[in-house]
Amino acid sequence: MNYNKKTVKDVDVKGKKVLLRCDFNVPMAKDGSGVITDDKRIRAALPTIQYLLDQGAAVIACSHMGKPVPSFDKWVKKQAEKGKDPASLTEEKWKKSLDELRMEPVAARLSELLGRKVILAGDVVGPDAQAKAAALKGGEIMLLQNTRFEKGETKNDPELAGKMAGLAGENGVYVSDAFGAVHRAHASTAGVADYLPAVSGFLIQKELDFIGGALANPKRPLVAILGGSKVSSKIGVINNLLEIADTIIIGGGMAYTFSAARGGKVGDSLLEADWKDYSLEMIQKAKDKGVKLLLPVDTVIADKFAPDAESKVVKAGEIPDSWQGLDIGPETVKLYCDAVKDAGTVIWNGPMGVFEFDKFAVGTKAVAEALSETSAITIIGGGDSAAAVQQLGYAGKMTHISTGGGASLEFMEGKELPGVACLLDQ
Repeated sequence: MNYNKKTVKDVDVKGKKVLLRCDFNVPMAKDGSGVITDDKRIRAALPTIQYLLDQGAAVIACSHMGKPVPSFDKWVKKQAEKGKDPASLTEEKWKKSLDELRMEPVAARLSELLGRKVILAGDVVGPDAQAKAAALKGGEIMLLQNTRFEKGETKNDPELAGKMAGLAGENGVYVSDAFGAVHRAHASTAGVADYLPAVSGFLIQKELDFIGGALANPKRPLVAILGGSKVSSKIGVINNLLEIADTIIIGGGMAYTFSAARGGKVGDSLLEADWKDYSLEMIQKAKDKGVKLLLPVDTVIADKFAPDAESKVVKAGEIPDSWQGLDIGPETVKLYCDAVKDAGTVIWNGPMGVFEFDKFAVGTKAVAEALSETSAITIIGGGDSAAAVQQLGYAGKMTHISTGGGASLEFMEGKELPGVACLLDQ
């Protein structure tokens, strides 16, 4: 995939209407109060928005939020699949589920951050959105309703994409700045590029520069640290990085599948038995490619999955029955931290243990600290590892923290990202 894409600075937006895809899929308070609990994604879009407004563009921002089901019948079916009694599922409850995912809180917070009014449309491509887009002047910004309120959004429906593009008019421009959604071919992330010249915003440009640069031309040695629970979700990433990396470090729950594949005892640890053969293939491929593949040499085990579980350290592959591995052990911590000291580039995706329990967060904390002290280019691939460095106070010491967990994973896997592929090449 070509990572060298045109940006907002490569097109003239003065006096034009710009359809701007953002990632405003922010976490909300679960009490239905409409309070945004973390506005990081809104803040991440500010540089591009401010640039467009300063250039005199009329900005039509859009984003999805959550997973609304825009059809009552489909909503009933999905709820029934979750075990809800169909008789209790009323149209009123369905509408309430949609109301909780409206963009009013985002518009209010964006207004505060920009210090100017954000005009909010009552729909996505309906009469209100069309009227407000038509009246929008240069230097003004409006926000459409949740793009997933439209049935055709997730299906990349050409008719919906055409209507969304139509809001920007004949001379309009499409700017993509929602990295967290570029791995999905939706109407608002890819389809609109069939109707408008499409370029990236500053956020996506930064992601392409750092992650794309690390994959295409890394400062060596390139060390990849991969954690998380499942081998199945990372096998494509491991496979692709074995073509690029000098060292690959495996931690988290998926390490126990590798251990079991090598004949180790893993007790009640997380195990994907169907993926043991693939794990052995990856071990062999690393040998064939001359890539160092580091696996845990010891592990912290617990008698139950709980923050107050009894714990002890055992050698990797020697976990007794009824015990489970919840973190890497002290010898492994030293091995992994030593491996990043002289790295040129480090990519990290996934915690080393059950990070949500303090007792089993030691490995993850140690890796985060080691990355904060290295002179390497450090790239954190979103998701739990991004949350870890934020919580531990190391975010400011990392070179780049990705805003898209799923997108960064697919990026590292070497997959084409539809929301990037549709942008104009330099």
